[in-house]
Amino acid sequence: MITTDDWVQTLSAGTLLAIATGAVAVLLFLIIKLRVHAFLALVLVSLLTAFATGIPSGDVIPTLTEGFGSTLGAVALLVGLGAMLGRLIEVSGGAQALTDALINKFGEEKAPLALGIASLIFGFPIFFDAGFVVMLPILFTVARRLGGGVLRYGIPVAGAFSVMHIFVPPHPGPVAATELLGADVGLVILLALVVAIPTWYLTSYLFGLWVGKRIVLPVPDILMGGPQAEHDEDPPSALTVIALLLLPLLMIFANTGLDTARAAGWVDGDAEWFTLARALGSTPVALLATVLVASYVLGTRRGRGADVVEKLIDSALGPVCAIILITGAGGMFGAVLRASGVGDALSDALGDMGLPVIVAAYIVAAALRIAQGSATVALITAAGLVQPAVFLGDFNSVELAAIVLALAAGSVTASHVNDSGFWLVGRFLGMDVKTTLKTWTVMQTAIGLMGFGIASAIFAIA
Repeated sequence: MITTDDWVQTLSAGTLLAIATGAVAVLLFLIIKLRVHAFLALVLVSLLTAFATGIPSGDVIPTLTEGFGSTLGAVALLVGLGAMLGRLIEVSGGAQALTDALINKFGEEKAPLALGIASLIFGFPIFFDAGFVVMLPILFTVARRLGGGVLRYGIPVAGAFSVMHIFVPPHPGPVAATELLGADVGLVILLALVVAIPTWYLTSYLFGLWVGKRIVLPVPDILMGGPQAEHDEDPPSALTVIALLLLPLLMIFANTGLDTARAAGWVDGDAEWFTLARALGSTPVALLATVLVASYVLGTRRGRGADVVEKLIDSALGPVCAIILITGAGGMFGAVLRASGVGDALSDALGDMGLPVIVAAYIVAAALRIAQGSATVALITAAGLVQPAVFLGDFNSVELAAIVLALAAGSVTASHVNDSGFWLVGRFLGMDVKTTLKTWTVMQTAIGLMGFGIASAIFAIA
C-alpha cells in the first residue's frame, strides 16, 4: 500500500485499476473527441484521478506539481538546449551538409537505415530524449530533401534510441536491474546488443518503412523557429557537424564511464575531482557546452554578430514550449498513478501467479509500465519484486542476464498517454494522439514482445 505522510491507501486493487483505466479513457475522449488541448486535458485528468483515488486533499497539488516539476527537470533543459543546437545547425546549413554526406555514402533508398544506425551508435551513451532531440535537425533535413513523410525517417531514429536506452547499460534502468539481480554487467551489455540490434531492425526500421508509406506526414517546422530559413551559401563541412554532435556524446560517455569505474571500485566516488567530473559530464552540461561551442563555430566564426546568434537561439525556444508543457503534464499524470498506489496494486495482483521467473519478470514490468508510464520506474520496481525469486533460484550468469533483459522488454511495452515519451515523440514528429498510438505505441509494444522473445530464447539455451 502506498503511503503519503500519514495516509495509507485503503481502496482495493480492483478499484484502483478501474479508476486508472477510466482515467485513460476520459483523457483519450477529451483529446480525440472533444479536441481539448493535450496539456489542459492531462492536468484536468490528473487532478480528477488524484481525488478519485483518495489522495488527501492537502497532498493533491504537491503531488501534481512534484510530478510535473520532476519531469520538466529531466526534459526541459534537454529539449530547450537541443532545440537551440538544432536551430544553429539548420540555419548554418550544417544539417544539409551532413544530409548530403549521408546520402552520398548510403544512397537515397538507405537514408532511413543510415539515420537509424547513427542513432544506435549515439544512443549507447546518451539518454533517449537528449539523443532524439539532437538528431531531429538531421532527420528533418533528410526528410525534406528526399520526401516520403517524416515517419519514414523518424520511427527508425526514435526506435534506435529507445532500444539502446531500455536494454543496454550504462542507461539507468538496466544498470539498476543488473545490480539488483546480481548479474554481470559486461555480459548484460553483450547480450543486450544481441537483443537490441535485431529488435530495432524488425520493429523500428522495417516497421518505420512500412508505416511511413501508409501515414505520410509533412516535416514539422518545430525546431526551426518557423518556416525553413535561408542557409549560408558556404555551409560548414559535414565533419564539423559530426564533431558538434559527438561533443555531448563524448562528454556523457566519459561521465558514464566514470560511474562504471565507481561501481567497480576502481575510483573513490566521494573524491572531489570525481564529483566535479561527473557534474561536468552530465547531460545538461554537455548540451550547454555544445550550444556554446556551436554558437561560436556556426555563428560568430562564420561572420554572424552576437545579436544575430542571440535571435537565432531565441527563435528556437517558442515552438518547443508546448512540447515541454505537455511532456511535463504527462509526467504529472504518471506521478498521480504512482502516488495513488495503482502500480503497487498491480504488482500485488500479479505477484502470486506462479509463473516461471522470466515470464513473471516480463509480465510484472509490462503491467507496471502500462499502469504508471515510466519505463525506468517499471524496470527498477519489477526487478525489486522478482529479486527474492531470483535469489532463491539456481541461475547461471547467462540466465540472470536474460532475466534482466526480459524485465527491460516488459518495461518498454505499450507506451501510451501516461508516458512522457509518448508526448515527446508524438509532438516532435507532428502526430496527433491517434497517430501516435498507431505508430509509437505499436512500435514500443513490438520492441517489448520481440525483446522478450529473444531474451527467453537466450534463457532457454543457457
